[in-house]
Amino acid sequence: MTAFLVRRLIQAFIVVIGVTIIVFAIIHVLPGGPARALLGPRATPFQVEHFIVENGYNHPLYVQYLTFLGRVVRGNLGYSYHYDQSVISLLGEDLPKSALLVGLAYIVAIGIGIPLGLVQAVRRNKPFDYVVTSLALIGYSMPVFWLGILLILLLSVQFGLFPSEGPQGATVWAVLQDPLGMVLPVATLAIGTVALFSRYMRSSALENLVQDYIRTARAKGVAEPAILRKHLLRNSVIPIITLIGLSLPAVLSGAVVVESVFNYPGMGLLFWNAATTHDFPLLLGFTLVIAVATVVGSLVADLLYAVADPRVRYT
Repeated sequence: MTAFLVRRLIQAFIVVIGVTIIVFAIIHVLPGGPARALLGPRATPFQVEHFIVENGYNHPLYVQYLTFLGRVVRGNLGYSYHYDQSVISLLGEDLPKSALLVGLAYIVAIGIGIPLGLVQAVRRNKPFDYVVTSLALIGYSMPVFWLGILLILLLSVQFGLFPSEGPQGATVWAVLQDPLGMVLPVATLAIGTVALFSRYMRSSALENLVQDYIRTARAKGVAEPAILRKHLLRNSVIPIITLIGLSLPAVLSGAVVVESVFNYPGMGLLFWNAATTHDFPLLLGFTLVIAVATVVGSLVADLLYAVADPRVRYT
């Protein structure tokens, strides 16, 4: 296990470095720049040049990247010139709120998707299975931004059940004071994830239903609910563990769109504003957090294999 963890940590480090190099290069070759975005179109050439020199953008690209890495090693992600605040403090304020949004969406998706897929497998090729499959296809295929807009039009504008805007609190506690405001953002993120989890769970459960251990349990007279709970569920959920870890980046990227649609003050909205203002330090800090979350999610999924399946050992 120790050797496995060391190898995975080395791989994770290489992946994170590779991601930062690619993103660093892309944002520096995009048209426009932070000087014009911050100073405005009326800024003089002297003001623009002064900004570029003051922030080190006149150095070669590799020098700027090494400077960025040096700051990261010291725990400094840079300074946002748009918000006039350190990047790490901005992420510290908004990351917990995004974690709350994504965490609630995951809890809802797992709590609904896994049992739904299990029931579909047991009732395969029946009307319930066909209906849920059709709904899952619609939910999975619908773009996140379009789904959010539809929920706003239907449940907020038409029926007035929920606010059209997410909670505007500055802290997680303040956000929790407006539970109705969290319903539509969480539902928008969760619907597509529920569809994904249910489809994978159905497929995995169908494969396990024809295995010998299921037939043996039934031959021994074990009750059907016990077979589903103790035997089928545990063996079928193993692919979902991988899916949970690997789908984390997709959910986080979806949170960028959801937070923008619902004006939810999390990391997604922060990233959106940073992209529109060419706030390079904030963009790089956000990318670094997402890259680390991705490799950590993949590593945790691998480790959970051994918990879910005692036959799996990392040597």
